[in-house]
Amino acid sequence: MEKLKMMSILARKGFKQTLDRATRVIDASPSLLQGKANYKMISSSAPLGSSFSQFQERAAKLTKDGQDSVIQAALTYLKEKAKLKGEIAGGAIATSTLLGVPLGHNASYHEGATFAPPLVRHAIWDDSTNSTTEEGKNLIEPHVFADVGDIPIQDLRNLGVSEERIMNFIGDSVKIVMNHAPLRPLIVGGDHSISYPIVRAVSEKLGGPVDILHFDAHPDLYENFEDNYFSHASPFARIMEGKYAKRLVQVGIRSINIDGRQQGEKYGVEIHEMRNFAKDREYLENLTLGTGEGVKGVYISIDVDSLDPGFAPGVSHIESGGLSFRDVLNILQNLKALVTAKLVRELAAKMSK
Repeated sequence: MEKLKMMSILARKGFKQTLDRATRVIDASPSLLQGKANYKMISSSAPLGSSFSQFQERAAKLTKDGQDSVIQAALTYLKEKAKLKGEIAGGAIATSTLLGVPLGHNASYHEGATFAPPLVRHAIWDDSTNSTTEEGKNLIEPHVFADVGDIPIQDLRNLGVSEERIMNFIGDSVKIVMNHAPLRPLIVGGDHSISYPIVRAVSEKLGGPVDILHFDAHPDLYENFEDNYFSHASPFARIMEGKYAKRLVQVGIRSINIDGRQQGEKYGVEIHEMRNFAKDREYLENLTLGTGEGVKGVYISIDVDSLDPGFAPGVSHIESGGLSFRDVLNILQNLKALVTAKLVRELAAKMSK
C-alpha cells in the first residue's frame, strides 16, 4: 500500500503543471462552477493505471472549456463596445476605430511592441497638440474616430491558449469591429505577425482578396523565419499563399536579402526600395488601389521602421535611409482607394521613451 501511495503522489506531481494551468483558466472564468467541481474531483483522485488517460482527458477538457469561456467573454465584451461606438457614430460614412492588439512575442528581437497601444493612445490625446488633423477632421468627434480598447492577448497566453487560436481570436475581433457600421478597424500593434489574421479576417468578411499598401524597411516575406510559422518576418508569405491579397505594394524597403527577393518574385510583389524612391515618388504619390477584378478593398500596413530612425528611433530593427513622415503622408493623402482597414505596428515601446 505504501508503494501504491508513493506512486500516486509521484503521478500527481508529474501532472502538476497541467492541473495548475487548468486551475488558472477556471479561476479566470467564474461561470465555470461545474468545471471547478470536476477539477476538484480529478485532482483528488489518484491517476494510476487506466485512470492516467482519463485524468489527462479531464484536465485537457477543463483547460479548453476555461479557455473557450475567456475567449467568448472577451469577444462579447468587444462586441458590446463596438455596437455602442457604431450607434454613436451613426450616419458617418466611415469611422476609424482603434483596436489595440498588444502582441509582441513573435518578434525575432525586441518584444517591446507588446506595450505600444497605450503609448499610441497617449500620443493621440497628448495635451501638447490639438485633436484636429491636417485635413480638418477633429478626432474628438465620435463619427470621425472611435476606440474599442485592447484585446487581452497576454491573458490568453497566460492561460495556455495556442498560437493558432490566438490568431483566430485576433481575426474574430477584427470582424466584430467591421460588423458594426460605420466602424472601420485601425489596428495598433503589436508586431507584424498580426497582419496575417487581420488580412485573412478582412478578406473573409468582404468575400474576396484585398490590395495591400505596405510601408516597411523589410519585406516580411520569409517562408518560415526561425522555424516560426507566425513570425513577424513571415506574415506576407501567409497572406499571399492564402490568396487573401491580390496586389501587394511595398514602400520603404531597404533591408532585403536573396530570400526576400525570391519570395517577392514568387508572389508578384511590387517592391519599391528606398534606393529608388526619388524615381518612384511620383508614381507612389498618384497610386490607385482596389480597382482590380475581384478586389474587395484596401488594407494599409505601416511599420514604424519604414521611417528613418532620425524620425522614429524607437523600433526593434533600425535601418538608416528611410522615409520621412511627410513622404508617408503624401502617399496616403493622395491614395485613390476605398480603405477597409489599417494597421500601425512595430513600435518598440521600451525603446521609444
